[in-house]
Amino acid sequence: MAELATVARPYAEALFRVAQSGDMNAWSAIASELGQIGAIPDVQAFASNPNVTQAQLADTIASLVKAPLNAEAKNFIAMLAENGRINLLPEISTQFAILKNANEGAADATIFSAFEISADQLSQLVATLEKKFGRKLNPTVTVDPSLIGGVRVVVGDEVLDTSVRAKLQRMHVALAS
Repeated sequence: MAELATVARPYAEALFRVAQSGDMNAWSAIASELGQIGAIPDVQAFASNPNVTQAQLADTIASLVKAPLNAEAKNFIAMLAENGRINLLPEISTQFAILKNANEGAADATIFSAFEISADQLSQLVATLEKKFGRKLNPTVTVDPSLIGGVRVVVGDEVLDTSVRAKLQRMHVALAS
């Protein structure tokens, strides 16, 4: 995966520079949607089909995007098709999100919870986590009943695990020693 990240980085940085001079939220939506489209196995198979022209590939990818595309976005898709880089779309999207978050002083946070979290609980939890991690967080909540209780938060490469399952595992290790 390091090779994909290395090759995708210049594309993501170029897209980010264009987004900085325009509507960042619109570009973020386009990048995210392109990443999702590029991850579809049928799209990857279509892109690698030698009978499909670069123009057909670019037009097909552009037609799959629900967000309104401006000329710059269409040119970006066409350039990726011409260079045989459609397979990089998921990685470009990921790196674009990282650049956007870094620019905003924010980070994506995945919150795993044993139970559904209400909007009030989520806002309180995010406020506490933002103080702990020292930056604005963009939360995504996933219910994981195997946690038994509590939450597990992943922000980049940092993990905060206050779940009952983690506490039981730590207790097991302490007792087994």
